[in-house]
Order: sequence, then C-alpha cells, then structure tokens
Amino acid sequence: MRELNSTEQIMIWGVILVAFISLLYAWWLWRDTLRRRKGSQTMQDVWQAIKSGAEAYLGRQLRTMLPILLILTVALFLSVYVVPPTEQAERLFGKDARLFIAIGRAIAFVAGASFSTLVGQLGMRVAIEGNIRVSALAALENYNGALTVAYRAGTFTGMLTDGLGLLGGTAIFMAFGTAAPDALLGFGFGGTLVALFMRIGGGIYTKSADVGADLVGKVEIGLPEDDPRNAAVVADLVGDNVGDCAGMAADIFESYEVTIVSTLILGLVLYHMTHQTVWIVYPLIVRAIGVISSILGTFTVPVWENFPLKFLRASDAEGAMFRSYEVSSINTVLFSFIFAWFYAGEWKLALLNAIGVGLAVVFNPLTSYFTATRHRPVQEIVESTKTGSATTVLSGLAVGMESSVWSLIAIAIVLGASFVIYGDQPAIYMLYGVAMIGIGMLSHTGNNVAMDSFGPIADNANGIGEMAGLGGRAWQIMAELDAVGNTTKAITKQIAIASAVIAATSLFFSFVTDIGLVQERLGVAAENIIQFIPVSTLEGTIGFLVGGALPFFFSAFSLRAVSRGAGLVVQEVRRQFKVEGVLEGTVKPDYSRVVGITTAAAQKELVSLVILSVAPPLLVGLVFQIEALGSFLAGVILSGQLLAVFMAIAGGAMDNAKKYIEDGNLGGKGSEAHKASVVGDTVGDPLKDTAGPALNPMIKVVNLVSLLAAPLIVQAHIKNQTIGIVIASVILMVLMIWSLVQSKRDVQEGLG
Repeated sequence: MRELNSTEQIMIWGVILVAFISLLYAWWLWRDTLRRRKGSQTMQDVWQAIKSGAEAYLGRQLRTMLPILLILTVALFLSVYVVPPTEQAERLFGKDARLFIAIGRAIAFVAGASFSTLVGQLGMRVAIEGNIRVSALAALENYNGALTVAYRAGTFTGMLTDGLGLLGGTAIFMAFGTAAPDALLGFGFGGTLVALFMRIGGGIYTKSADVGADLVGKVEIGLPEDDPRNAAVVADLVGDNVGDCAGMAADIFESYEVTIVSTLILGLVLYHMTHQTVWIVYPLIVRAIGVISSILGTFTVPVWENFPLKFLRASDAEGAMFRSYEVSSINTVLFSFIFAWFYAGEWKLALLNAIGVGLAVVFNPLTSYFTATRHRPVQEIVESTKTGSATTVLSGLAVGMESSVWSLIAIAIVLGASFVIYGDQPAIYMLYGVAMIGIGMLSHTGNNVAMDSFGPIADNANGIGEMAGLGGRAWQIMAELDAVGNTTKAITKQIAIASAVIAATSLFFSFVTDIGLVQERLGVAAENIIQFIPVSTLEGTIGFLVGGALPFFFSAFSLRAVSRGAGLVVQEVRRQFKVEGVLEGTVKPDYSRVVGITTAAAQKELVSLVILSVAPPLLVGLVFQIEALGSFLAGVILSGQLLAVFMAIAGGAMDNAKKYIEDGNLGGKGSEAHKASVVGDTVGDPLKDTAGPALNPMIKVVNLVSLLAAPLIVQAHIKNQTIGIVIASVILMVLMIWSLVQSKRDVQEGLG
C-alpha cells in the first residue's frame, strides 16, 4: 500500500468495510430466514429428508476434494521456486522474496478454495432453511411473505459471494501490493477449482435424479411432478440444492473473484507503465459501489407489490426482482461515473463499467425471447410436440444453436467497445478495458445469485407442498413462484455463461501479457502482446484445434455420467413401483436408495473431469510450447461459449415448452404432446443444468492453470530441459488415459 496516497489508502480500507457490511447483511438475512415458522409436521418430514440428503452429499463431496486441494497447495507453493521473482517482489521482500510469495500463493489458494466452499455450502444450507418456510407461508396464503422469504434466503448467498470475493481480492492486494499477481493467481485458482467440483457434482446429481424421476413417474406411470409415491422425488429435490444452489453459487463466486484477479494483474502492468495507481484502486472501489447497490436493490424487493406510485408497482414476483435489479443498476452506473470523474478525471472507465452492466441487462430479454413461452422459439417447440419426441428434440436443439450465435454477437459487440474507447492507446489499455467490462457485468453478483437461488428454493417449496398435500390458494402461490424461479434461473445461467466468457477473456489477456513479463525476467526478448498468439503456424493451429475440442470432450463425460446415473434411477424406481402398496400410497418408497445412487453417480466423475480440465493445457504447452498454449486457450473460449449457451438455451426452451403444455394446452398432462415434451425436457435438462453450466468453471480453470504454468513452461523450453518435459508429458498422458478409463466404469461399482 506504500504506492498509494493517504486518500487512496482510506478508500481501500473503505472497500474492506463494505465487504464486512455485505457479510453482516448476509448474517441478518440468515437470521431473518430462521425466525419464520416451518409449517406442519408432514411438511417438516419431507423437508428433513431433503436436508439430510443434501448435507450428506456435500459432506462426501468435501472428502473427495480435500486430498486434491492439499496436493495442489503444495504444488503451488513449490511453483514459485522455479523462476526468478519479479523486481517488485524483490523490492518489497528482499532476499526472502520467493519464500514470501510461495507462502502467499499457497495461503491465497487455500483462502480461495475455502471461500468458494463456504459460499456453496452455507448458501445451500440457508436455501434449505428457506424452502420449508416458503411452503409454510404459502399454506397461510401469504404471497408477499413467501416471495420475501424465498428471495431473502437466496440473497444470503449473493451477499456472501459479494463479501468474501471483495474481501479476498482486496486483502491480498493490501498484503502484497505490486507483487500481488503471484498470490492473486492462487486465490482465483482455489475458488475456480472448488466451483468446478461443485458444478460438476451437483449437476450430475440433480439431473440423474430428475431425468430418472420424469421418465418413469411422468412418462410411464403418469404421476404428477413431485408425487410422494415416486422414489426419486426426494433425490430430485436434493439435487436442486446441490446443483442450482451450491453449484451455481460457487460458479458465480469464482467468476466474481477471477475478474478481480485479472483486472488487478492488468492494472498493475499499467501502473508500472504510467506510475498511476488509478488502474488498481478504481476497480476495487467500483466493486464496492456494486455491493452497496446490490444491498439497496435486494432489500427493496418486497416493497414493489404495493408501491405508492402505480407506474412503478410490480404485478408479480418476477417484476419485483427485475425492478430491484434496475435499482442496483442505476445506482452503480450513476456513482461509477461520479467516482470516475472526481477520482480519475475521466469518463472512459465508468463507461466500460456501464457497458458491462448493460450486457447483463441485455441478457434478460435475449434469454426471455428464446426461452419464454410467449415467444416464437418455444411456441415452435410446442407445435413440434404434436408430431412426436424426435421433432420436439430437433426443434429444441435448433433454438439452442441459434441463440448461441446471438449471444456471441452481443459479447463481441461489448468487447468491441473497449477497442473503440481505447483504440488510440497501446494494446494493454484495450485489454484492461475488457476486464473493466467484466467488473461492471459482475458488479451486481448479489442480485444475480439471489435470483438464481430463488429458483430452487421456490421449486423445493412447491415440491414440499405437493408431497404434503397442500392445495387451493397455497398451491397457486407456490406454482407461481416456481414458474418465476424457472425464468430467473434461465436468465442467471445466461449471465453466468457470459460472465465466464468475459472473465476467461480477461484471464487470456492476462496470460498474453504475463508471458512477455516472464520472458523479460528470464532474459529473453519479449514478444509483442498483439502478435503473440500465432494461429497461422502449425503448432498454433494444433493448439487451437485441440482447445476447441476440449469443451466437447468435457461435456461428453458429463452427459455420459447423467445418462448412466439416470438409467440406474429408472431401474430402481421401476423396481419400487412393483412393491405392493407403493403405487397405492399405502407403503412409503425407499427414498434413501435413490439418493445413494445419484450420490455415487455424481462422485464417480469428479476427479476425471478435474484432470480433463488441468492436464490438456499443460500437455499442449509442454509439447508445442507457449505459443500453442495461447492458441489452445483461444479455442477453448470460443467453442466453450458457443456450446455452453447452446446447451443452456436448448434445455431451457424445451423445459418451458413442457410447462406450457402442462398448463392445459394441447391436451395438458397425460396427452401425447405432453409425453413428447417430457422426453424433450429429459434431453434438455442435462444440457442446461449439468454439461452447459460445468463449462463455465472449466474454461476458467484452463486459463488459470495456463497462467500459473506459463513461467515453468517458458523456462523449461528456454533451458532445453528435455528430460523433464518428457517425464511431465508422460505423467499427464497417463492421467488423461486413467480419466478416460474411469469414465467407462459402471456407476454400479460405486454403490458399495
């Protein structure tokens, strides 16, 4: 902090204060949720089964993660000793620079992993505490009360994400100053790796249960969505929590922290060029402004139903949440411009932030167009159900493919804004501008996570109510909140994907910039950062092709895991339906058996998919050198974004087409059109809730691994360490082959 003047130091301490305010607000939301009543004993019995299953799964997942995190902590500590420390580190820490940076990187990695784990674990637990209370309020026919509890329970996770993300990145900068990038990489990698675990595991779990429950319960037997006679229902409700609450929270948290990491890395490069601290201080303050704006916006959700001014009054829960998002957006944009003008003396940085906020807002109507039942794309899918399952699935896939192109165009236009604004400056300014767009886009992470967590909370509340036999007005309230939750989940999935692309692009630019700095430290002429990534060379083309293929390979593993898990669930549910009394409702199904199957299916692929994210970039860099690794990253980002949006929108559109028919159209539930739509939904669900979302952390893990390994790869090739390169490459190949073999093993082997 010695490079900052006294005013700037006070501002940075103010950022820390805002982080604690966010955490304090989260604590208040938690207490506000717990003070509500839980409802009848029947409702609590269902809730307890969901709670026990979710906590047992996350406990097992944590045991799977810990050994890997421990090994990587040691590896990150040792990685600092391979290349000479930066001049900044030597100036700050003297002859012990390597030791201090090694300790800092290892501690930052543990902190990032711990924060991401806390966001996922605590967020899920508060969401579970919220769902039973939403059901209880719906039973009392208290619509606004049920909405308030569902949203506030979800907002807890959003505020925890804001507080811990802001606290971690700022504290590391305060501790390491201009040497912070080395430690920040550890922080970002820790959070991203845990998010990958939670996203993959939660996604496989939830869709194995959901697909299995639908195929037997709905298609074969004709039971309602959450019928208590279906043995997979509890596992399905558990899956909503471990997938959409824990997984999504950790996913957005790591996007939030990774944008801070990449912005500070690029900002420190600009600081060394210009000797102006604005590049470091400004993004931290804007993030703090965003947190305060999120608090103001989320707090106002309950007031919009009966707002005094009629033209501002919200007609439903969806309108209330969107209105709160608009409040946050206006505050952030306004105060960013004021701060930029008085502190930085210019408007360009604030304009980039506003463009980032605008990109998040644009995805609301863009997602709505392709997934809402009132628009043409979903209506085309509905029409296709008249001619069977095949045409339903084909229509859904077509909608997903088209939407991915429009999403990419929106992102490209936004990235082009940085080129227009800083086109007359050196390239590093444009790269920094992209990071500032990411800062703006994720400034309302509290709102985004709250809207996403609202979905599974409302879904669980609806399930609890149905299994407890609630009807009448209570059922209508829960059904409406559930429908709104489906919309908000679809929107936040799109925002999560777009933010992942922006964050990964920022990391990519950090990688390109950092290579030049590493080459300088090793006494090699640095490449021009614009001409650094050669796709026109053979090794560059190979890297680009392999990078473009990785998201498809990764998604194949995810979808195969869901298919196998769902197959076992189908067999188990069919077996239990044959037990006398289950279909008649006189014998309670064995819910725990299905929970065990889905847990085993989710855990089986965790290590394999992590290896698939970590090993390929290292292998490409070692074999084809650092330039090919840059092309590899470009391929991953391009195909990863297109594939993720395609799967998310295709799944969401087919899901809503099914819901449209279930509302009484084309014959309603039980009709041939409905059966076709259920098949389409079962195809789309793993796309939108497993494979698609898992690509978000995977893309960032690949970029962070490349950033961390770049100095080692450059030095290995400069010093012609052929034996070491060969040994490392063989080890990586063996790990990848093991992952491939592991994916072919039957899930049944993991049931014990």
